Amino acid sequence: MDMQEEEYRKLLDRAFASLPEGGATSATSDFATPQVDSIIQGNKTIIKNIMQIAEIARRKPESIERFFVKEFGIPASLEAQTLVLNARLQSSVLNNKLKEYFEIYVICKECHKPDTHVESVERGYEVIVCEACGARYTVKEP
Repeated sequence: MDMQEEEYRKLLDRAFASLPEGGATSATSDFATPQVDSIIQGNKTIIKNIMQIAEIARRKPESIERFFVKEFGIPASLEAQTLVLNARLQSSVLNNKLKEYFEIYVICKECHKPDTHVESVERGYEVIVCEACGARYTVKEP
């Protein structure tokens, strides 16, 4: 080996040593889908923390509302910082659907990080842009 190649290998070794353990998967392990805080009143389910969920998702609460309406086939409305669903739904069912929403509309399909935003909406499709890796893809509007 000549002197330049040896120096190059030392620089590579130093660069690899400074990388975080676990690669890309370690960054996603910190993120957890938020849990629904809901109560059942009569024939209605009220999600009390819809605004916090929307803030974590960096989406409008109306988007999450449309997703639940479509998935459960029930009417819903946003009222006084809460989401009222016109059906009796257990927290576990709501949490599973919310996780599905995050997988489709929030988590990047390329790097699996939640650092995405909606850039535009055209003809029933949203353009999702990942701020972490720069990926762009479309999904059907909820």
